[in-house]
Amino acid sequence: MGRFDNKVCFVTGATSGIGRATALQLAREGGCVAALGRNVQEGKSLTDEIEKAGGQAMFIRADVGIDADLVAAVETTLAKWNRIDVLINDAAVMTFKPILKMDPADWDNVLNVNLRALFRLCQLCLPHMKGGSIVAVSSVHAFQTTPNVVPYAASKGAIEAFVRGLSLEIPYGHARINAVAPGAVDTPMLHSNPNIMNGTEVVTGQVGTPDELAAAICFLASPEANFINGTTLVVDGGRLAQL
Repeated sequence: MGRFDNKVCFVTGATSGIGRATALQLAREGGCVAALGRNVQEGKSLTDEIEKAGGQAMFIRADVGIDADLVAAVETTLAKWNRIDVLINDAAVMTFKPILKMDPADWDNVLNVNLRALFRLCQLCLPHMKGGSIVAVSSVHAFQTTPNVVPYAASKGAIEAFVRGLSLEIPYGHARINAVAPGAVDTPMLHSNPNIMNGTEVVTGQVGTPDELAAAICFLASPEANFINGTTLVVDGGRLAQL
């Protein structure tokens, strides 16, 4: 039996990187996966891969920065499977500008996608959970950051504060909420980061794989982590220890 047999798993940022690897892992372990993303082609590729392996999946095109898309995605999932057991909040964006030169719209976009979406999805999903689990993807930038990514670092630090606070509001046994803070991971976000390409940010320590992060996320989402709530698991290959 899989750890997620017959559980409905709602995953944002599911078309690439950590989100995609997590969606695949949840499906391999028996989960029914509602995969959110903006890239229809990648979404179809993901669901095809899951279904060819005998799993259940549905792709929902959604921009998590748009409230109506979040509401529609949750409603679509409930219409198909009638509940949500696991919420994985992975979708994220970054900016690469100094604060003094930043358009407020850029700040708002990062906070909407990275933080507000988590808040809204918790509001929308928790009423349909019983013994559920929420895992939010933070970042080592919540602890140690670099210039020109302040909105991203601020959003990730806020995610961890949100997780701690919400864990105190959810009744015991209704759902757990935790976060994972990745270090450098071999994803499109890492390779497109101009701070890394120009040497402003130097990656120290190991570079993880999306599958390694998916393993940590699925652990926190699983019954094996029933006594873990309101905390952040750092999964960074020892990067913070070297900074």
